[in-house]
This record gives sequence, structure tokens and C-alpha cells, in this order.
Amino acid sequence: MKKTIITPSGSEVVDMTAEDIAQRQADETSGQTERQAIQDAEDNKESLKASAKAKLIAGEALTEDEANTIVL
Repeated sequence: MKKTIITPSGSEVVDMTAEDIAQRQADETSGQTERQAIQDAEDNKESLKASAKAKLIAGEALTEDEANTIVL
């Protein structure tokens, strides 16, 4: 793999070292984990909203998380 190093005087394409490759793979894995955590949080919030709406329509009591989702 190659990487481009950009400096004020120009750019240079060089081969990536084993450390560079390992760091890139670690960064990609970390990024995927973060994206999944964000998606899970969004899904959970939508689920709480739907549950709260259904309970309000049915006249049932809401959990604290459901109430916070509606109010906040």
C-alpha cells in the first residue's frame, strides 16, 4: 500500500510501513465500532419513542426512559 505525504513544498507518494498498515486497520475497526454504537443508540431511541407512543395511546404508564425520550 502507498500513502501520500503532503508538505508545503509538494507531495510525495511512499510505501506504507507495517506499522502504518496495522494502525490503519486498527483505525478502521475502531471507526466501525463507533458507527455501530451510534446506530444502536439511534435504533434504541426510535424504539423508545414508538413504545412511549403506543403506551400513551393505550393509557399505560411510561418508563422513565420513555418519558425522557418524549420530553427531551
